[in-house]
Amino acid sequence: MTSSTLEGLEEAIAQTLGIEAAGRIADGPVESGKQPDHEGRPAATVSVVIVTYNSASVLPSLLDSLPEGLAGIERFEVIVVDNDSRDGSAELAEAHPLGPSVRRMGRNAGYAAAINVAAATVYQDSHILILNPDLRLCPGAVAPLVERAAMPSVGIAVPRNYGQDGKTDPTQRREPSILTAWAEAILGGKLAARLGWGEVISEPTRYECAGPVEWATGAALLVSARARRAVGGWDESFFLYSEEVDYQRRVRKAGFEIVYEPRSQVIHAGGESGTDPRLFALMTANKIRYYQRHHGPLQTALFRLAIAVGEAARSCRGSIHRAGLRSAVMPLKQASDSSAR
Repeated sequence: MTSSTLEGLEEAIAQTLGIEAAGRIADGPVESGKQPDHEGRPAATVSVVIVTYNSASVLPSLLDSLPEGLAGIERFEVIVVDNDSRDGSAELAEAHPLGPSVRRMGRNAGYAAAINVAAATVYQDSHILILNPDLRLCPGAVAPLVERAAMPSVGIAVPRNYGQDGKTDPTQRREPSILTAWAEAILGGKLAARLGWGEVISEPTRYECAGPVEWATGAALLVSARARRAVGGWDESFFLYSEEVDYQRRVRKAGFEIVYEPRSQVIHAGGESGTDPRLFALMTANKIRYYQRHHGPLQTALFRLAIAVGEAARSCRGSIHRAGLRSAVMPLKQASDSSAR
């Protein structure tokens, strides 16, 4: 599949979801010396960034959890960036006693674009804590991440995620590869993970101790100020999904570590990509696009074929797998025709 094929497919899916395309954020450092106007306010140690899109049902729980979750953090600010929600998410945030700063995008610009808008408003010496709105912070969750971020080698610190059932959510990941793709296609994601061949790292011992990882899911990430300055903005061309894989790769390339810190704990309600065919299709397309950016045509073809084989083998299980299959094999003409509608 060519780059234009994947971009056309992503645009088609994005239009269906009401997401507007945006240009790629170029790699490179943030311009030194530039500080946003904070009207004399002292610099925050941590800037909490929450991106909302029709998140009114979950946002209050997260906002309510922030004061205890940020215990021990002397100065912090909370920024809610709303991607044109229609359920009153922005109004709910504005009315919350915590008093977050609310920035309305006026369109559904995607996750990365919203993060970039928030990041442009905070001090360059602030760490940014990026949180999904369907999270809740456990008491004292942020301080261990800030402690990690103070280490010169650390670019991003990530917490231990728990599901609503109290079980550890396996959020650590290996870099996508032909091996992980084919292992998941043939064995299924759960068995491939148990054998240590899949993208998901599920070994329980990996979640008991702190240590470096290749990347972690983007529900909760503390990006150190030094990594922000070195790496620059998030890549907006992904809209949704794989933007955190891309960003963490760039952080590693800049010489920093991604560190898992189990003393920091959050509770995550979980996303919709496993149940919504449109989101699953977008996630599949972006996964292939991300891989294609860093590998040659033959490797990309083998990677894409693995995904197609896996989704085809499971297509009888439901519409999400059929959507994933279509996303993996959609030809250029179909993608172009769809994006024109």
